[in-house]
Amino acid sequence: MNDEFAGDSSQWAFGTGFEDPLAGVDTTVPPGVDAAELAARCLMLGDDALIMSQRLAEWCSRAPDLEEDIALANMALDLLGQARLLLSRAAAADPGVVPALPEGSPVPAEDALAYFRDAEQFRNVRLAEVENGDFAHVVVRLLLFSVARLALLERLRTSRDQVLAAVAAKGVKEITYHRDWAGRWFLTLAQGTEESRRRLVAALDALWPYQAELTGFDVELRDEVDAVLDQVFAVSGVERPERAPLPGTGRDGAHTDALGPLLAEMQVVARAHPSGRW
Repeated sequence: MNDEFAGDSSQWAFGTGFEDPLAGVDTTVPPGVDAAELAARCLMLGDDALIMSQRLAEWCSRAPDLEEDIALANMALDLLGQARLLLSRAAAADPGVVPALPEGSPVPAEDALAYFRDAEQFRNVRLAEVENGDFAHVVVRLLLFSVARLALLERLRTSRDQVLAAVAAKGVKEITYHRDWAGRWFLTLAQGTEESRRRLVAALDALWPYQAELTGFDVELRDEVDAVLDQVFAVSGVERPERAPLPGTGRDGAHTDALGPLLAEMQVVARAHPSGRW
C-alpha cells in the first residue's frame, strides 16, 4: 500500500470528497428572523425529505419496469439533496440542534443530524416513515406528500431567510415533477384494471389518517392542498376517504414503530465509526 494510504484508516474507508453544501453562502440569520424558529422549520422539512428519501430508495430494483425504477431513484436523490441543504441550514442557524459527537470528530453538521439522533428527536411527518407496501402504496404516499410539500415550498420561496428561499425555489422544480409523476400513476391505477383500482383505494384508505399532519393547523395551506387532491379524486373517479386523522404528530417526536428500524439501518455504519471521514 502506498504511504499516502498507510496512515489514517478512517480516511481510507470514507474518503474526503464532500464539501459543505453551504460553502460560500452567507448563512447569517436576517434581522427580525428568530434563529431557533428558522432552525426548527428547516429541521422539520429536512427530516421529511430525509426519511421520505430513504423509503423511496428502498424501491430501487423493485418498480414495475426500469423507467419507473429510475424515476423513483431520482426522486429519492432529489429529496436527499433537499435534506442535506435543509439540515445544513438548521445547523448554521442554531448550532445547538446538532448532537454532540466525540471530540475531534470530522462528521459535518448535516451528517450528525442525520445519523446521530434517535427516533424521538426526528421531526418528520409520520406519512414519510410508515413501511412500504405495494406500488399503489408508493404512488399514494408520494402524491399526498408532494402535493403538501409543493404548496409549502411555494410559500417559502419568499422567506425572509434567503438561504431557505433559495432551497425552496430549487425544491419547487423537483417536487412539481414528483407530484405530476404520482398524479399520473394515480389516474392510471384508478382507471386501469379492477385489481389496480382495488389496490389504489386500499392504499389511500391506509395512508389517509396520516394526511392531515402534512398541513397541521394551517387552514389556508390545508384548503390549498385539499383543492388539489379533490381535483385528482374527481378526475380519477376515486372518493375522498372519510377516515379520521391519527392523534399526535411526528413534529413533536411522536412516531410510528416503523421509524426505529428505518433509522437503525440508515445509521448503522456512521454510528459504528463516529470518527470516520465521510
